[in-house]
Amino acid sequence: MKIKTIKSDILLIITATIWGATFVAQRIGMEYIGPFTYNAIRFALGTLTGLYVIFVPIMGIFIGQKPGIGTWVGSLLAAVGLYLLCITDDFTIAYGDFLEVMGTFFWAGHVLIIFKLSKIINPVFLSFMQFITCSILSFIVAFCFETITISSINGALIPILYGGICSVGIAYTLQVVAQKDAHPAHAAILLSLESVIAAVGGWIILNEVLSLRGLAGCFFMLTGMLVSQLQMYLFPKNFQNYKRSRTNSEIIK
Repeated sequence: MKIKTIKSDILLIITATIWGATFVAQRIGMEYIGPFTYNAIRFALGTLTGLYVIFVPIMGIFIGQKPGIGTWVGSLLAAVGLYLLCITDDFTIAYGDFLEVMGTFFWAGHVLIIFKLSKIINPVFLSFMQFITCSILSFIVAFCFETITISSINGALIPILYGGICSVGIAYTLQVVAQKDAHPAHAAILLSLESVIAAVGGWIILNEVLSLRGLAGCFFMLTGMLVSQLQMYLFPKNFQNYKRSRTNSEIIK
C-alpha cells in the first residue's frame, strides 16, 4: 500500500472520529438553539448522512470511477450496519432519518466533487470557501425560521466551539487534504465510521443505551471498512485489475 494512501486513510479516520463526536455536541447544543443557527455559527468558526457509502460508488460510475469488488462489498456491509444503527425498535425509519437519507445523495455528490477539486485547488482555500458558503446559507435559513438570541448561543457555546473548531475547521480541511490521494468510494467507507463514533459517544457521554442491534450495526460498519482496506488480500485478482484500470485512466487524463 502506498505511503500516500496510508496517510490519506489515517486522515480520513481522524476526520470520521471528529465528525462522530460532533453528533453528541450537536445534540447538546440544540437544547438551546435551532439546528440552522448551530450550523451557521459552527461553519462561521471553521448531521445521519452515512448512506453516501453506497451512493458514492454508484454515482462515481457516471464520472468514470470504477470501484473494485472489495469497495462494493465494503459499501454494502457499511450500509447494512448504518441501517441497523438508524432503525427504531419496530424496524421503521423515523421521518427525520428519512430526510437525512435524501440528503445523503447530496453528500455523495460532495465527496465526488471534493475528489475532483482537491487535485486542482489548494485544499485550505477550498475548505475556507466551504465554510463561508455553508455559514451564509445557514444564517439565511436561521434568520427566516428560527429565533436567535445571545443567551441561547451562550448556552450552547461549548458544543458550538467544538463543532466550529474541530468538526469544521479541522475535520473538513483534513477531508479535502486526504481525498487528494484517496478513491471517493474508499474515502466514503472510512468517513462512514462517524456513525459508529456517534453511537459510542452517545453511549459514553449521554448515557444512551446501545442495543444489540446497534452493536450489530457497528460490527457491520467496521467489517465493511476492513473489507475495503484489505481487498488486495481478499480479492487479489480483482484488485490487480482495479489497480491497472486506475493507472490507465490516470495516464489517459
